[in-house]
Formats: sequence, structure tokens, C-alpha cells
Amino acid sequence: MDPKSSSPRKPVRTAIFPVAGLGTRFLPATKATPKELLPVLDRPLIQFAIDEARAAGIERMIFVSHPSKSAIERYVREDEELDEALRAKGKDALADNLSDNALSDGEADVRFVMQHEPLGLGHAVLCAAEDVLDGPVAVILPDDLILGEPGCLSEMIAAYESGANGHMVATMQVADDAVKSYGILSVTGRDGQVLMADGMVEKPDPADAPSRQAVVGRYVLDGSIFEELKTQEPGAGGEIQLTDAIARGAERVGLCGFRFSGTRFDCGSKDGMLAAILAYAGEKPEYQQVLGNSADTLLAAE
Repeated sequence: MDPKSSSPRKPVRTAIFPVAGLGTRFLPATKATPKELLPVLDRPLIQFAIDEARAAGIERMIFVSHPSKSAIERYVREDEELDEALRAKGKDALADNLSDNALSDGEADVRFVMQHEPLGLGHAVLCAAEDVLDGPVAVILPDDLILGEPGCLSEMIAAYESGANGHMVATMQVADDAVKSYGILSVTGRDGQVLMADGMVEKPDPADAPSRQAVVGRYVLDGSIFEELKTQEPGAGGEIQLTDAIARGAERVGLCGFRFSGTRFDCGSKDGMLAAILAYAGEKPEYQQVLGNSADTLLAAE
């Protein structure tokens, strides 16, 4: 591990969920339904993210949303009126399931803050600055679904609190023609699942990319990230890029990547969402016949 990491770490107590995006790639479905509530079978994307944060021991969850997406807050919080209505109809099991999914006041401190303009992921994280607890913070992008046990965030926090560098980003190997769609890590060494790095480049040309290690939607960031974001100039796409702010602070606080063990699905895209649904259904015995019938139909059509 890097010498910058020798001092004891403060625990990661806060997770930020940037959920203000309009989900234009899923229109017209997202005209009235936030993309974070689109289901993978019967489980909304946001639920996977919440459960991942729960399993990692997160104490405060901050949702950076938009005024047009009030349905997310309604989903996240307990709904006593709906609970009573279901129980009055004898649907206790369904009411219990909804209660288990919701974030109760006694379980976690839930905050909602608004990002009124689409100024980038870095700006979304900065919107949460006044509400974070002391110490490092996690950032979870719900449309980056990562299936696996233990959860990606749990793995990252364990590595981070064992002494990994000051900013940690989840990474995965991508093909040459895909690097222009990601922030790419400049790798200098490896220690198990941890990749030492000296910087990142946002959406580079493949010829200029420092590696093929792409940054995906999980971060554990030193608390100094908010000071970097306050002075961060717009980058790719004219937006305030989180990766640019992380790269600026890398020399001072350190930087590393983390090769998570789960499988990542880009559920911000239609093909990624379909792949996630099929993978998730494949884990459920009750859907094996349906999947088998679908495979037979495809073979017969060839």
C-alpha cells in the first residue's frame, strides 16, 4: 500500500446517490417513471443500490435528486398509509416486503437534496456537501448495477479501511473501443484487487488512454473531494466531472482502483438493462422454464 495510507482511516459512514438525471435513453418509459425505479424483474434499480449500502454499514444515505422525481423519495421512505391498506386486505406478506425494502427513520439517516440543473456528476456530489458525515464518503450510481456477494461497496470499504489510497474508484477492464466512454485509470502497480494509480483521464481517445481500466459507478472518496469540486472547472461535455476532481487530488491524498469481484451491468443503456434482467432471472429457479422456452424460440427462429 502507498505510504500516504499509513495513518488509521476514519470509517465510511455516508453514501451519496446521484439520482437527478432525466434518463433520456429510456424515454418514453422515463417520462413519468424515474430511471432509478425501472425494475429488474420486480426489483427497482434503486433498491439494489440501497441494499448494497445497507450491507456495507452506511449510516447516512443522501439522495441527490430533482424536483420532478418525487417518486424516488416516495419509494425510498416508508409509506404508512399503503402499509395499513395492504394489511387491511390481509396482504401482510406484501406489506412486510415493502417495509423491509423501505428506509425507516430508525435504520438509517436519509436525506434528499436537489440538483436543479444537469451540471454533471461532480456537481451532483457537491450538492450533498452540507449533509455528509465527517470522514470519507461513498458514491453509488444506481444505474451501474453490480451483482455479486459480497457487494461491491462492502469490498471497497474493507480494502479502503485496511489502508488503500485516499480516493478509491471501482474499475473494470474494457475493450479498446470502449475507453472513450469512461474515465480511465493511469495504473502504476497492483496489490491483489487494489490498483495503485497516479491519475485518471476522462473519456480519452483509445490511442491516448493510459490503460484499459475503466472507472464505473462506485467510489470511496477522501472528504477533501468537496474542496476540489468547489473549484473544479467544467470538463468533458461542459460538465463538472467527478473524475477530474479526483485526479486533481490524487497527488495530495493518493488514488487507487479496485477490481471488484461482482458482475457489472450498465443499466443506463437498454442492452445493459436487458442483460441485467436475464442475469438476475437466471439466479431464480422459478424463471428457468421461461428462460429455456425463450432460448428454444430463438434457436427455432435461426
